[in-house]
Amino acid sequence: MSSPTILVTGGAGYIGSHAVLALQQAGYDVLVLDNLSNGHRELVEQTLNVKLIVGDTNDRPLLDRLFSETAISAVMHFAADIAVGESVSNPAKYYRNNVVGTLTLLEAMVAASIKQFVFSSTCALYGIPEFVPITEEHPQAPISPYAMTKWMVERILHDFDVAYGLKSVAFRYFNASGADPDGRLGEDHDPETHLIPLVLLAALGQQKSISILGTDYPTPDGTCIRDYIHVSDLAQAHVLGLKYLLDGGNSNVFNLGNGNGFSVREVIETARQVTGRPIQVIERDRRPGDPPILVGSSEKARQILKWQPQYADLRSILNHAWQWHQKRHAQQPDQITSASEEMSSPSIETLARQ
Repeated sequence: MSSPTILVTGGAGYIGSHAVLALQQAGYDVLVLDNLSNGHRELVEQTLNVKLIVGDTNDRPLLDRLFSETAISAVMHFAADIAVGESVSNPAKYYRNNVVGTLTLLEAMVAASIKQFVFSSTCALYGIPEFVPITEEHPQAPISPYAMTKWMVERILHDFDVAYGLKSVAFRYFNASGADPDGRLGEDHDPETHLIPLVLLAALGQQKSISILGTDYPTPDGTCIRDYIHVSDLAQAHVLGLKYLLDGGNSNVFNLGNGNGFSVREVIETARQVTGRPIQVIERDRRPGDPPILVGSSEKARQILKWQPQYADLRSILNHAWQWHQKRHAQQPDQITSASEEMSSPSIETLARQ
């Protein structure tokens, strides 16, 4: 009996590629659909040895052809534009790709009688937190077009369940970080906006410094605290969410985080220890809108999906990321940036994306 085939959209990206690897390790056959606007072809075709279809979720004829030619058991959906600032300046792009593209994909699934869907959502739809740790019952108040697109898709999924019986699991991420422990995959965005890779690029000498935006927050060391989750643990949760659906589970939403947080200073100091290299820090004023503490509760995923993060400590996350960055970004001093990167811990709006 052949293994179920899972279509992974956005499977050439950061989180998507780790999910493909986790699916392979769990015994599933995998097919990747990615337009390569942010993904990396060689990670899919060479590292993972998976068939890549270069295409877009807005292409309905492509989706219909794909679903008619291949027996797809479920879809895992990571394809999305993720830059919050760009979503503010160019919301049309985000609504077209993240909402219309997802709607087109869901309509094609319904037409092909594919009824299981795992969705890459975000904790950014909670807005500025009213309490921590944030649970799935926290009020939703998205404050950017990007976050709003994820909120809209979650509403669409609810309605598609009622009308068409399409069952879904939506995962609301906190800060995805780290890399495959064996060094096969990792984070490689252009431009890079996440704290940990930026700190490691500074350790590699590819930028001069890292800026801490705000040192007077009501936290133990005055800097923002965020919930970092290892990308391999994220990927494992997606496999468990898929199994939950294939076993007949009802539609559900789950937070994914470690349930504890680390400050910006803790991240930088741990990076110094892991890399053994100096990392220059510049202290600057706060960035407007950054909450002091963002920590999520993943108790629901632990209880229902039996999810257990394997790499919850910051040192493991940084060790794996450092291993990847040394491999992926050989030191090139001539590329050192002339200005320091202005990065505090990610705000509620730059959390945990591919």
